[in-house]
Amino acid sequence: MLKSFRRKKSLQLFGLVSPGALWILLFFNLPLLIVLFISLVERGRAGGIKLPPVYSLENYQQLFNACASEFSGPDCDPFLYIGIFGHSVRIALIVTFWCILLGYPLSYFISRQRPVLRDALMILVIIPFWTNFLVRTYALKQVLATEGLLNSFLMNLNLINQPLELLFNEFAVNVGLIYGYLPFAVLPMYASIEKFDHSLMEAASDLGAPPWRAFLRVMLPMTLPGVIAALVLVFVPVVGAFITPDIMGGGKIEMIGTLINRQFGVSRNWPFGASMSLILMLLVLIGVIAYFRSSSEETRRAM
Repeated sequence: MLKSFRRKKSLQLFGLVSPGALWILLFFNLPLLIVLFISLVERGRAGGIKLPPVYSLENYQQLFNACASEFSGPDCDPFLYIGIFGHSVRIALIVTFWCILLGYPLSYFISRQRPVLRDALMILVIIPFWTNFLVRTYALKQVLATEGLLNSFLMNLNLINQPLELLFNEFAVNVGLIYGYLPFAVLPMYASIEKFDHSLMEAASDLGAPPWRAFLRVMLPMTLPGVIAALVLVFVPVVGAFITPDIMGGGKIEMIGTLINRQFGVSRNWPFGASMSLILMLLVLIGVIAYFRSSSEETRRAM
């Protein structure tokens, strides 16, 4: 009887898990294996991959030898690709910092409103997801353009004498990424702050703690899971972004995502682009795991 019950529970568990496992296998693991295969073969003469495939590790070696790549020249930098990756990480950290800095107070403000107003504000946060990301990026480009809405507004107020150069630089890329990924930071932080017992802040105040100390010692540690989730949800897609840097940066701001996109597009060097994609994924995964471990240790110490 006990064996029959266990067998039934196992079948039920298998029925619940199998759809999700099949989805991950078909749409995550299988494409990942295809990318791995492409990264281990040589490039064809007309682009793509050579058939029949010739296996080689040259694509990974090229990442550390830019002088043998399309950037070859007398002033080539053998660590060029590493520099581009570092530049991508720096931009991703800046964007993540501002998304959390702007999103945390907004999440707190929304969580303290009446239910009807709170729901309306959350809808306003979610509304950008109803519009295509590419369309939103082009709309922001028109706002920041030389004759765009922002420059026209400032000139009509006589605050500036000539249009500001707000496009095709790193500033525009950062603004575009913050604009696009801010909702990804607000939603998890709101979910964490909304569950927070605000009477604990009052108790800390009654015990003599100033507001800033009560926030750092009470509220922030207890809402830290939402902050960590926001950090991951923003940092991971931003470090590999290519649409926003390409549109807002005008091709002047090189990030690892734009470089990978060019390998699969104009350069038609699929093996090299696949190897860069896998290295990027591996490094980001290592960084996220390390951050999760350090954050969990700090949370346990705070608790």
